[in-house]
Amino acid sequence: MLKSVYNMKLVECVPNFSEGRKKEVIDDICDEIETVEDVEVRDVDMGEDTNRTVVTFVGPPEGVKESAFKAIKKASELIDMSKHEGSHPRMGATDVCPFVPVRGVTMDDCVKIAREVGEKVGDELDIPVYFYEEAATEEKRKNLAAVRSGEYEALDDKLVDPEWKPDHGPALWNERVKKTGATVIGAREFLIAYNINLNTKKKKIAWDIALEMRKRGRAKREGSPDQHYWKGEIVRYGENEYPCGECDHVGGSFEEVREHTKKEHGYDLKDFLEEHYGYDVDDLKGKAVKQRGRFDHCKAIGWYVDEYERAQVSVNLTNYKETSIHDVFEFARDRARKMDARVTGSEIVGLVPYEALKRSGKYYLEKMKLPTGIPQEDIIETAIQSLGLRDVADFDRKEKVIGGPVIPEDALVKMEVHEFVHEVSRDSSTPGGGSIAALAGSIGSALSSMVSNLSTGGRGTEDVDPKLMPVAERAQVLKDDLLKAVDEDTQAFDDYMEAKRMPRSTEEERRKRKEAMEKGLKHAVEVPLETAKKSAEVIDLAEKAAQYGKKGAASDALVSAQMAYSGVIGGIANVKINLEDIDDEEFVEEMLDRCERLKEEYEEKKERVLEIVEERLEG
Repeated sequence: MLKSVYNMKLVECVPNFSEGRKKEVIDDICDEIETVEDVEVRDVDMGEDTNRTVVTFVGPPEGVKESAFKAIKKASELIDMSKHEGSHPRMGATDVCPFVPVRGVTMDDCVKIAREVGEKVGDELDIPVYFYEEAATEEKRKNLAAVRSGEYEALDDKLVDPEWKPDHGPALWNERVKKTGATVIGAREFLIAYNINLNTKKKKIAWDIALEMRKRGRAKREGSPDQHYWKGEIVRYGENEYPCGECDHVGGSFEEVREHTKKEHGYDLKDFLEEHYGYDVDDLKGKAVKQRGRFDHCKAIGWYVDEYERAQVSVNLTNYKETSIHDVFEFARDRARKMDARVTGSEIVGLVPYEALKRSGKYYLEKMKLPTGIPQEDIIETAIQSLGLRDVADFDRKEKVIGGPVIPEDALVKMEVHEFVHEVSRDSSTPGGGSIAALAGSIGSALSSMVSNLSTGGRGTEDVDPKLMPVAERAQVLKDDLLKAVDEDTQAFDDYMEAKRMPRSTEEERRKRKEAMEKGLKHAVEVPLETAKKSAEVIDLAEKAAQYGKKGAASDALVSAQMAYSGVIGGIANVKINLEDIDDEEFVEEMLDRCERLKEEYEEKKERVLEIVEERLEG
């Protein structure tokens, strides 16, 4: 159904299976995943040496939950851990299974999914299950490496250790568990695998950037010529000498430098050294002083890639909302330049969230002092070009970007203009006035965005930029929402007609039919009411565009207001038509009151836009 596709919630699941050599096994697992409606396998990464495969699939929450269970079940049937060998850490046939929020879902939603899948896997499949990351039941189980410590080979002892009792499933080593191993299930933020390309073959330059970038940081050095840190001498702790890793301060004791680091640099040195380097802070003499990296949600290494004949900084962004793609890209550019190297571009490995690229696109538009109130696909293209994502390989947006707007192929707005007009003219009740009202509002919003964009970002526009740039940005949101309403209005009416066709032979059937029709009609009221409200907001934007936009575009602002007012009036008319058959008097009265107030207010505002435009044109 169109409405559900437009607004579909999306969850990503990235299970890792302990098989990377038998393609037929992975194919069977992927086929099982895709037996669930609306769930799609987006990436399969098989590793022969590691004997491990990473599968990425996406879909609505309930679908992903079902697919994950089916995949774990199928893997338990096809993979025998007692015969498994590989270089990657592992403890089960399905080794790890994280759920990731993509669109319209929260981390709490993904924790709930992880917990429900884990319980079902433990109870129905007799597989030991541990929860990790955000789904962990205790702090020490958050870290995957800690949960997986000892791997499959130590699982028999781990299961009977009270401290490592599984969250679900058997806490014993039997023939079943010997075959399946244990599975670690959790919820985490989207992990972006991202490589930054350099114009050099020197891996050391890539490593230098990576060490300064990653949260774990590096050893502090002094006397590095030409900004090449590895040529300097490592700074070490001495007798009663405790240098700070971030500046020139030297403390006479560890507690002194620890307090300095807290006050001046904002972190606890003891926690940092213990967590990342395993240092005993009571025994530091001779050990390297460590300098924290720039980004908290970044892991990075440097390497040389034979295929590209160049060095790369290989990055894992563990929370793009805190550490963005453009943050690390711009840092790498600046650091490479200091070493007389250049960043030539970058590449995404696997999938990237739509929102992550949108953030980067807006960043570069703002950096260029260009409007951000442009179509979303243009913002994404700005990010792709600015980050050089086509530098070493093609970047296919359809294949690489996840969680963006989806317009069904059979949507009305996918039609060519002449096809849509012909469709409206036919002897069917849909698409009708409600869809046309939404389209009118959307076109009006597009015009307000156009006027604002034409009038900003140039010489002498400094005064109007703060007034009109937000107008263009909001107009783009309303434009897209109203475009969706073109199809949603038709779908809402179709839902009502479907309810009318329900059987009515018995009293119970008639009761259910009446309830379904009432529900359908209320939804058929809510959609055009939203059209009217959003079209009304477009008139507010058109007023600002008319007042502050270029004089030569004033007529466009007027047309924007007139089109949007058609959206208001058309939406209200469709509300009233659908109210006629609703029995809920309180609901009907409330809707009529809201419609009347909206009509009166925005008829006046539309006239105000006309006055502004006429005054400007006459002046």
